[in-house]
Amino acid sequence: MALISLQNIRLAFGGPLLFDQVNLQLEPGERVALLGRNGVGKTTLMKVIVGQVSLSAGKISYQKGIKITHLAQEVPIDLTGNIFDIVISGLGEQARTVADYHHVSQRLHHEQSPGLLRQLDALQVQMDQNNGWEIDRQVLHIISKMNVDPHSLFEQLSGGQKRRVLLAKALVLNPEVLLLDEPTNHLDIDSINWLENFLQNYHGTIFFVTHDRMFMTHLATRIVELDRGKIFSWPCDYNTFLTRKQAALDVEATQREEFDKLMSQEEAWLRKGIKARRTRNEGRVRALKRMREEKKAQRQLIGQVRMTAQESDRSGQQVIKVDHLGFSYDGHFFIRNFSTQIMRGDKIGVMGPNGSGKTTLLNLLLGRLAPENGTVRMGTNLEILYFDQLRELLDETKTVMENVSPGGETIIINGRARHIIGYLQDFLFSPERARTPVKILSGGERNRLLLARLFAQPSNLLVMDEPTNDLDVETLELLEELLVQYKGTVLLVSHDRAFLNNVVTSTLFLQGDGEVREYPGGYDDWLQQSQNDLMKNEVSKDVGRKKKRSKQAGKTGGLSRKEQRELKNLPDKIEEFEERQNEIYQIMSEPSFFQKDPLEIQQIKAQMESIEVALKEAYHRWEYLESLNKN
Repeated sequence: MALISLQNIRLAFGGPLLFDQVNLQLEPGERVALLGRNGVGKTTLMKVIVGQVSLSAGKISYQKGIKITHLAQEVPIDLTGNIFDIVISGLGEQARTVADYHHVSQRLHHEQSPGLLRQLDALQVQMDQNNGWEIDRQVLHIISKMNVDPHSLFEQLSGGQKRRVLLAKALVLNPEVLLLDEPTNHLDIDSINWLENFLQNYHGTIFFVTHDRMFMTHLATRIVELDRGKIFSWPCDYNTFLTRKQAALDVEATQREEFDKLMSQEEAWLRKGIKARRTRNEGRVRALKRMREEKKAQRQLIGQVRMTAQESDRSGQQVIKVDHLGFSYDGHFFIRNFSTQIMRGDKIGVMGPNGSGKTTLLNLLLGRLAPENGTVRMGTNLEILYFDQLRELLDETKTVMENVSPGGETIIINGRARHIIGYLQDFLFSPERARTPVKILSGGERNRLLLARLFAQPSNLLVMDEPTNDLDVETLELLEELLVQYKGTVLLVSHDRAFLNNVVTSTLFLQGDGEVREYPGGYDDWLQQSQNDLMKNEVSKDVGRKKKRSKQAGKTGGLSRKEQRELKNLPDKIEEFEERQNEIYQIMSEPSFFQKDPLEIQQIKAQMESIEVALKEAYHRWEYLESLNKN
């Protein structure tokens, strides 16, 4: 039985129908990716499901008692407080006692008073009566999974850490359905990989929107596409969807071509005159009228962005030369003793954790920031274009047109004059939209506008800081194609792994401790090479540890006294784990087990999981110590 069922829903905001007789079912355990161009209504559909937007027609059915949580695309700018309070607020009023208990406990750390002690005693009684200790354990457990400190202040966290806290708030209710709108936005690569692994092991149904193709490839079990007001469901992974979608588009184009050809023939027949209006041909006339209505009702495919970068004269062979570069701020080294040489035609990706200094490195390479140590030498005949992740190049008070062509209605593109309206249509701005102020544009539209503004200028060094945020998949692929064909030099900061794989020829990785390492190739190449480096380091450390242990152990057979005691006690410890495991197995095998309170069932399952993990670790430890003892 479907957890959520959308039946013939319709919605419009004054223009064409955003949803036109849309039907959709979400089944238990699915991981469904929602695809569609910017502006087709993906975020609105999620808001419809959680009841934030009312429908024009149709209905939504929910399985009785279902719990749904929604992680919105944007981090609330006014959200403050410590992490524990924010996460527990996801449980609503049922967790009020637990939150009060933590507040009073924190106050007692700073001030000891009889009144606070009495208040704490009263709250402890309520915790005993209302299952408060289990709720407290549940909240702290989910916070620990997010690898954040429950006492830290939300407003002091990085963007990626804030997304983790909001995800914990969404998950603490243990929902059957989790709605995620662009969950990877503003996350660094480590955080994206962590989120992927976490969601792959999540027991509930996930309905998510993302422009991250690798994230979608690794996670989705079904693809749902929102296209021209209709929903199309593809029960397959993302790569299979791409193949099937292209085949469907080819069939649609052939059918549309045949329809238009037949309609042209019928129109020509009707124009022949009175013979076409004789009684015996009235049926044919009526059929033509129906074809006209069908043609009128057709919604054409959404246009594609047509990007073209203007290229100036070639730069010198050497674009940037860096010698022993160093830069620190407030006692923290972002760049330490870094040297490299960037040549004409290089396409270099810049990666690293949030806060590691990627944008700082770009500003140092471009001479916008003075280094503390070392030198940066720029090449000759450089014309630089800079794509700013904060979009500070856009004037929000001016229109789209004025931001691209402040001097008039004509711009020169590759030596030819073009009207600004026609140029902006290449970037999917209608004439009406081209005359609207920038401040009302969506994130995706602002990115497209910045690309339109940049590509209207000639360049031979293109510097792009997070250009992929808010762009739909089709626009991303077109931008990739443009950058691959671009004859100049590209410096690119991105967390989009597929984008890096498809564009860059080498990668600079900022470790976060000041070290910058250079790798040939894109994300996958970096991943393989960095893992190889890590393995070499671990082998080297392991050899050193064994040498040290052999010197210290002497006659003890390779084990220290502490390790010998641990080895002796491990069989008894493993036996205890197995006995407890068998006890829980018996409890779970009873017919009445699943009639218990859901929270108690979850608690027993959690105990079983923790024992299985502990048992596995104990066996591994036993085997390891045994192997050392034999040596």
